[in-house]
Amino acid sequence: MERTPHDRFTDEQIRTMLSGMPGWEYNVEKVTIEKNFVRKNFLDASAFIQQIAEIAEQHDHHPDLLLWSYKNVRVMLSTHSAKGVTQNDFDLARAIDKLS
Repeated sequence: MERTPHDRFTDEQIRTMLSGMPGWEYNVEKVTIEKNFVRKNFLDASAFIQQIAEIAEQHDHHPDLLLWSYKNVRVMLSTHSAKGVTQNDFDLARAIDKLS
């Protein structure tokens, strides 16, 4: 579902919603919610990214992903059409958390 700037959450709403989501942080500068996942090794991190890709397709909402230091995956969520964080981001974040 495409979102508009009207659907964007405020900083206060984002922080409140993140309080029940361990590991997720609000990056005010990038206007994203983000989380690092540490996997066993490079292959496990790559497989994790593929799992995220499949869930992202189901949600029709696609995160920015960074594989760094061979086994770390950073997930960055923002709704581009809304130019900020929306319910879509929190829904996908919760789905990703179920993978780990």
